[in-house]
Amino acid sequence: MAGVLEGFAALAILIGLGALLAHIGFLNYAAQTMLVRLAFWVASPALLLTVVADADVHDVFSANLVASAGAVAGSLLLYLVLSRVVARRPGPETVVGSLCSMYVNAGNLGIPIAAYVLGDAAFVAPILLMQLVVLQPTALAILDRTTAAEGTKLTTLALRTLRNPLLLGALLGLVLALTGFRLPTIVQDPIDLLGAMAVPAMLLAYGVSLRLGPKPGAGSPARELTLVVGLKLLVQPALAYLIGFALGLQDTALFAVAVLAALPTAQNVFVVASRYDRGVVLARDAIFLSTIGSVPVIILLTTLLT
Repeated sequence: MAGVLEGFAALAILIGLGALLAHIGFLNYAAQTMLVRLAFWVASPALLLTVVADADVHDVFSANLVASAGAVAGSLLLYLVLSRVVARRPGPETVVGSLCSMYVNAGNLGIPIAAYVLGDAAFVAPILLMQLVVLQPTALAILDRTTAAEGTKLTTLALRTLRNPLLLGALLGLVLALTGFRLPTIVQDPIDLLGAMAVPAMLLAYGVSLRLGPKPGAGSPARELTLVVGLKLLVQPALAYLIGFALGLQDTALFAVAVLAALPTAQNVFVVASRYDRGVVLARDAIFLSTIGSVPVIILLTTLLT
């Protein structure tokens, strides 16, 4: 339980610092843009390379991955169906809404929670790899296609997607994980230092957005915000538990897929939304509310399943 609270406390402190620095005028919208660009183009790719390279790729084929992937697919399908009733949105905004409803904070929250609550950080590897290698590149490709100027050639779009720094970082990390090759220390150390900037930069930029933008919940349609947060915190962990149970997962393994599915919407979604300038307020509000709401949900799961 202490690991859960410590993980959330670390996030809250950095977000609060970003909001404070914006309040006193030390950071502004230009600084927020700079932090987002730094996270998207430099720090996050370095972090993804390191995280994926260190993961055990054999976990990709585990029953945990099947349960996590099934829960993600179920949340996505429900969002695509229900969002047409709740709020019809253009393609790019629909992509961001989909990510809000299914893309979990597996990095800066999932890893410490897996280590301290579940007892093994390896539990987070399947969903982390699935998101980095499948979900994120797919979302970026669709965003590249739907935000491109009319008449843009398919080859241009394909090259733009392949040049995406987040995709390149994840793919290079996967190559290193599959081959077992390790970068020389003189190369790996600078990459580690750059990667260490990713989470602080994202959280500070998010805090600036909270202070200078519309109040949380005031800038997004209430029904859509309720939909994405409800899918993220209630439907996704329920589906993960049911699918895991059907696959024969037991005890800690079953508990793990439910807890990891209950993690809040990832900060990466805000960075991606800001990069493409689509659904930014929805992403910000979904992260804020799901982060607060995930604490009692994870505590409840811990109480019921352990």
